[in-house]
Formats: sequence, structure tokens, C-alpha cells
Amino acid sequence: MEGIGLVLEGGGMRGVYTAGVLEYFMEQDLYFPYVVGVSAGACNAVSYISKQPGRNKKVTIDYVADHRYLSYRNLLRSKSIFGMDFIFNELPNRLVPFDYDTFYASSQQFAIGTTDAHTGEPIYFTKHQLQQQTMPIVQASSSLPFVATPILFEGRTLFDGGLVDPIPVQKSVADGNKKHIIVLTKELGYRKRPFKQRWLAKSFYPKYNGLVNVLVNRSEIYNNTLETIERMEADGSAIIIRPSTKVEVGRMEKDPRKLEKLHELGYEDAKRLGAQLKDWLLH
Repeated sequence: MEGIGLVLEGGGMRGVYTAGVLEYFMEQDLYFPYVVGVSAGACNAVSYISKQPGRNKKVTIDYVADHRYLSYRNLLRSKSIFGMDFIFNELPNRLVPFDYDTFYASSQQFAIGTTDAHTGEPIYFTKHQLQQQTMPIVQASSSLPFVATPILFEGRTLFDGGLVDPIPVQKSVADGNKKHIIVLTKELGYRKRPFKQRWLAKSFYPKYNGLVNVLVNRSEIYNNTLETIERMEADGSAIIIRPSTKVEVGRMEKDPRKLEKLHELGYEDAKRLGAQLKDWLLH
């Protein structure tokens, strides 16, 4: 399966859809040689690369009602609505153990997208490059403006990678892949609406001109990327897996029943495409 890239969009709690897709892939022993993800996509990727079926579901749906995971209490106490220490420290190291050994030993390439707050550039890091520093960069890739604090790394101030490169297929292309499996978290026909509060972004982040520009241009970037991947799907260089029904789950969703339903949808959508996907991989 050389030359095939798995591209994972973000989307906050909508990422449980991606978890469902990856659950099917793991069940079928489909481990692609190259994975690129941003935000929730990067978070889901780590349990896929560590070959831990069921883990993504446990760390999201099973803990979403825990205030340490997602709450305004977190925002008041640590300036992040998601409990970053809980998610990236307590969960993997104690409550739902993460298989670090398998993850780091995996031959799968893993690229993680972030946004440089000063320049507005997409900054990518790889598992092979980062090694033990991989998890802080996955956290950086998940640090959404207004509801999370950035991560400082190697002189850069890093925010959520989905801001500037929301569906990172061009990174997969640049890294030499010819075919791409793209997992989205919104249904066909979705388009992002413009962000019209430049003044708000500027007042929050007066030192981060790059971030402000990215926030203002985010909808155009996203919608243009959708058009690109739909052309790729038409020419046969990409398969897109996206929710087959309208998504009723918000980025900060806390209803476990809705999340369970979306996870099941991801699994079933991937399963329904299973035969087509396997045929596409062979040609």
C-alpha cells in the first residue's frame, strides 16, 4: 500500500465519526503507511497507530460527561474548555492506558498539523522527528483559539492545525502520496460560513497577526479545500469518507447518545465502502 495517505480532518467532538471509521479499519487490519491529521483527527490517529481498538471511543464518549474532560469549569481554571492535562496526561497514563511502545515502534508515518500564531503558516511535525515530544504537538494541534491556550515549541506559538489546513490532503500530496483516503466529519454539501469578527480576534490576540488572518480567511480556505478534494474524488485519486446523514453533533457536544450514534455512523459508512475501498487500493 505504498503511496497511499490517510487524511484526517478535525472537528472537536465530531471526531467520534473518525473514531468509528478507524475502528472499522483496525477490525479489517487496514493500517495505511502514511497518516496525516489535524486537531481531533490527530488525536484519533494516535490510537489507530498504536493499534488499540476501542480506545478512541473510551477516551471520548465514556469520559465526555466528566467535567475534567470538557467543561466551562476547565475554561475558568486553565483557560481551556477541554481539560488538556486530563486528556493528554491522566487518560493515557492512568485511566485508559496508551501503548506508547507500539506507537513509537510503528513504521507508519504520522504527520501532525499545527498553526503558527505569528505567521499563520501551517507547521507540520512527524512522529519520527518528534519521538517522545509527539503528544505535546498533538495537543498543540487541538488547541482551538478562544477556548484553549497555545503550545510553545521550538520558539513557535502553536494553535489548532485545522485552522490553516483543515483537510490536510496537500500535505499528503507533498509527501509523495498518489492516492488518498480522506475522512471528513461533516456531511456532503456542507460549507463553512465566513468569520466576521476580525475585531474580536484582534482584541483577543493583538500580537498574533497570522492567527487573526487565518481566522478571517478560514471559511475560504476550508471551502476551497472541499472543492479540491471533490475533484480528486472525481479523478479517482481520492476516496472520501464522510457522514452519510446530517451531523447533529456540535464541536463541544456532551450528549453521549448523540456521540455514540455518530461513532456508529462512522463505522457503518466505512463498512459500506469496504469492498469499494479494497478494490480501489488494488488498482
